[in-house]
Amino acid sequence: MAERPIFVPVPDDPELVKELYFRLPWHPGFAPVQKQKNVAALHAPAAAGGYSPLLEVSSKSTEKLGQHLSAFHLKVRGQHGEMPLECAFQGSKVFERGGPYTDLYSADVRDAKRDPRLRDSGALIAFDFEGITFPLEPRTAFYDWLYVNAIYPHREWLVRLNRYAGFTDIEFNPERSVNCQARSCALFVSLMAKGLLETAVESPEAFIAMITEHRYRPRQVERGGQRALVSHYVAGDRKR
Repeated sequence: MAERPIFVPVPDDPELVKELYFRLPWHPGFAPVQKQKNVAALHAPAAAGGYSPLLEVSSKSTEKLGQHLSAFHLKVRGQHGEMPLECAFQGSKVFERGGPYTDLYSADVRDAKRDPRLRDSGALIAFDFEGITFPLEPRTAFYDWLYVNAIYPHREWLVRLNRYAGFTDIEFNPERSVNCQARSCALFVSLMAKGLLETAVESPEAFIAMITEHRYRPRQVERGGQRALVSHYVAGDRKR
């Protein structure tokens, strides 16, 4: 058995994005069919809990929309031209002993993610994308900013995302990673519903100020024995 999250847009709540964990029987293996079995195994208990339909946001999705919204497929535009979002993210990392490694902007997506310099350069201290520095706090600010900007030009077409109760990324393991494309997609839906997309893409400073104002912080919550990690955009010091 394993536990994996679904990400639910909650635009009318201070959270904006809620993470709920569900247990599923895990099908090991790297074949796409095994990944898709895990997606179905996650979506089933979520549907039983009232969260349906869900969209898998990854290259393993059975829906074209989910595949096109993956970080491997989405493109980011910048001074270096157009690049995959994943390459922009990995190539912008700044470490104690190196970076940003901007040559990764033009690398193969999978090679960029596995580049040994990302492991051998010490602790991550910041992100630097084309001269714009992003801090490590709020924790997912840089990744979310890249993601929202990448899909913002398609916002009118992406109104169709409103039909989904939530989003998943079967490759995301919260014990190993912080950033998740499914969470960023859910954030986009909430910002779109609240009319905050224009503010979000106005500038990196405006985006960081917006999420800092809401004080984004993940929290561990117990609900009826079901572990739930809730991504909070909490105003002030309000406790939940």
